[in-house]
Amino acid sequence: MKVLIAEDDAVSRLTLRRAIEQFGHEVLVATDGTDAWELFRRDEIDVIVSDWLMPGMDGLDLCRRVRALQRETYTYFMLLTSLEGKQHFMQGMQAGADDYLTKPLDREELRVRLQVASRVTSLHHQLAEKTRELERANHALAESARRDPLAGLGNRLQLREDLYRLQRWLDRYGRGFGVALCDVDRFKLYNDRYGHVAGNDVLQALSRAVAETIRSGDMAYRYGGEELLIIMPEQSAETSVIAMERVREAVERLAISHSANATSRVRASSRSARWPPARLPTPSPPMKAETMIVTE
Repeated sequence: MKVLIAEDDAVSRLTLRRAIEQFGHEVLVATDGTDAWELFRRDEIDVIVSDWLMPGMDGLDLCRRVRALQRETYTYFMLLTSLEGKQHFMQGMQAGADDYLTKPLDREELRVRLQVASRVTSLHHQLAEKTRELERANHALAESARRDPLAGLGNRLQLREDLYRLQRWLDRYGRGFGVALCDVDRFKLYNDRYGHVAGNDVLQALSRAVAETIRSGDMAYRYGGEELLIIMPEQSAETSVIAMERVREAVERLAISHSANATSRVRASSRSARWPPARLPTPSPPMKAETMIVTE
């Protein structure tokens, strides 16, 4: 463990340091509470052994500051003092101390208390790691719940959340966005001719082409079946058409065979518009952007 000693008396400080180092721990030394606080802020400390009475910041004030500083790891705090009586013990516990040692120092008692501190800090480290693992798992779960497993793009849940966010952006700044619906030409015929497994491969290829072609700030979703919805912030209807033309060219460069098409290759078509449309006097809910693309 890494142990920080806060002790203003030179003899007591040296005695503590030698004893703790002989027990196999790394030791940092501070001559008063202020120095100890600065060392604690700069480093990850497992245990603090602090004298109660020190000039400037005393042990109680140091303990309160340590507890007020929210950290992921836990620091075990021991107060060392010549003060006796239950009232002092309770005062130290209320300040946030974990343990209480009286002077003169008993080496074996210190050894036992450090063993207890090691167990407590180890449990806190394990708990912190489990918490991080749980947070990572929750994050991964939240991500997967918003991704289409086949296309690898956002799903309808992600689309709904992003549209509400864009609506707030629209309400605040008055900036619209381009919307496009893209699909594979004669996709049902492709599935009938080559099979649904090959159709899934085509959908994945189309999704990759879209993701690699659109801007980093644009968003793509699997809208349903082979249809992909693309949202392009601050794009006009005209620039959205240009963006989707690049997508169409990227799909054609894949050169996937499709005997039902005139070119004998898989092709993609799209419809584009701007939201909100100029003919609406006031912005409508963003979810209507989907309906507008599909019906117009």
